[in-house]
Amino acid sequence: MWREAALEAFPEAEFRGPAQAAALADAEHRLGLRLPAELRQLLLESNGIIGPTAVDTVWPVEQVIEQNLLFRSDSSFAQLYMSFDALLFFGDNGGGDQFAFVQTPQRPDIFVWEHETDSRRWVARDLRDYLGRSLAEGGDDWYQ
Repeated sequence: MWREAALEAFPEAEFRGPAQAAALADAEHRLGLRLPAELRQLLLESNGIIGPTAVDTVWPVEQVIEQNLLFRSDSSFAQLYMSFDALLFFGDNGGGDQFAFVQTPQRPDIFVWEHETDSRRWVARDLRDYLGRSLAEGGDDWYQ
């Protein structure tokens, strides 16, 4: 299902092998939250999607863990940016901006965090919409 959605938007999309259920359970344990159902299903089908210009449109589960733990624990980030606790990052644009689900309150919408301004704004109604927009527009600034 998720491969088809990605290929419909960008026929050259690349897919990693599926994530293991144990890796997703470990991610939830380490992050202290439940992964959104859409993201969980996508990762079980493909542990990440590589889009135009080799951008990690959807990160592998290991990167989801690493990046989210970093953003929640780095003291220099706490001094520079608003809290990231309400966000679950899962992909980026290749230039520093990152895409996230809102966890508090939990909802399907996707937001972009723009690293230069620390702004957070809506870019897609759900993961399928995000894949369609980010892969079809082709370009790092598709959300501008």
